[in-house]
Amino acid sequence: PFEDARFDCVVSTWTLCTIPNVLAALTEVRRVLKPGGSFLFLEHGRSEDPKIARWQDWLTPVQKLVACGCHLNRRMDELIRAAGFSIDLLERYQMEGVPKPGGAMYRGRAVPTTTAMRPPIKAASGL
Repeated sequence: PFEDARFDCVVSTWTLCTIPNVLAALTEVRRVLKPGGSFLFLEHGRSEDPKIARWQDWLTPVQKLVACGCHLNRRMDELIRAAGFSIDLLERYQMEGVPKPGGAMYRGRAVPTTTAMRPPIKAASGL
């Protein structure tokens, strides 16, 4: 892994839907960002439309099987905040030309919160 506070910016596009432990991945993103660094994201996730969101809940088990673990119904903004980020720019929209359950988009920028605790550093085995 990279050392703490290594990068000015981390970019994620179309990846957070498939990561099994997305909070752990986002916590790692926060760990490697320099103070004041940016996390830029373009992801699909849970729709703001309740009817589409119900379809996403229904389709996600199948989608996970056929699309490398993809979760259609993840609330990306909530997950990013839960991992210790503040979202300072967020655009939500429905991507044209994509079936509605897969086209609810989240595009934005997040920065680590100053109150977020960094995960403890694990000691290397054998020390």
